[in-house]
Amino acid sequence: DCSASVSFGEDVNANMSLVHGTALLILTAAVWGITNPLMKKGSKGIDQVPVKGSFVKRFFAEMKHLISRPAYTIPFLINMSGSVLFVSCLTYTDVTLAVPVVNSLTLVFAALTSKLLGEKIGGVGSLLGMSLIVSGVAVCVHAKS
Repeated sequence: DCSASVSFGEDVNANMSLVHGTALLILTAAVWGITNPLMKKGSKGIDQVPVKGSFVKRFFAEMKHLISRPAYTIPFLINMSGSVLFVSCLTYTDVTLAVPVVNSLTLVFAALTSKLLGEKIGGVGSLLGMSLIVSGVAVCVHAKS
């Protein structure tokens, strides 16, 4: 029966699309999650920018401070590339899967990166929470397959 082979081929294509989309979602979360703590670290000293006057003057002085620091601008530019990845994800996955998966995994990647940078992220409760997030993502992806 020819229709059975066509159906099988469509299932394979749909599963490959889901695998590709899921890989892009994880990559997007990693890009955002890793660069967020790096941008935080690179923005140190922004609260000491010496500007008196209006909000607008202070805003531009702070932007100048951030732009002049490669420790901030490089992670920022990489972080923005995550937005391009996210839009690419939407061609392979539903927004109802993409948003919760990327946002929740971004938190996990940010916590792990923060830990590597020497910040305290909590104890057993944090690890349990990250495990539950990863489990929830797996359930969401499986439900869409």
